[in-house]
Amino acid sequence: MSDLLERLRGRGWRMTAQRRVVAEVLDGEHVHLTADEVHSRAVERLPEISRATVYNTLGEMVSLGEVLEVATDRRAKRYDPNAHRPHQHLVCGQCGAIRDVHPSGNPLANLPDSERFGFTISDVEVTYRGLCPSCAGA
Repeated sequence: MSDLLERLRGRGWRMTAQRRVVAEVLDGEHVHLTADEVHSRAVERLPEISRATVYNTLGEMVSLGEVLEVATDRRAKRYDPNAHRPHQHLVCGQCGAIRDVHPSGNPLANLPDSERFGFTISDVEVTYRGLCPSCAGA
């Protein structure tokens, strides 16, 4: 069973065939699919699944905190099942590929007090941008 399925079951989330397929599609490392990509892959496994069901299921997973909604640019939102391990994203500026990265250090500590303007900081989002090996021609 996938980590996401295990986490959802542990929360007592009712596991319908449609929900299970969406969770299975999102399973894996460096998964950052759009809702349409999730739907396309889900239809391969369960042809009768509707686009609305996929969108609703993704919304529920985000509300539960089991999937992250990622917006790294002006493209469609993507869904990241790696919701329980702190990480940042590395994004290809040409093709939009996204990889999870785990830089060392505490990004909260990198903002000096003089730049906090009295804010109490609770979270940091860092996005690294560049070209993936395919787009860079490597």
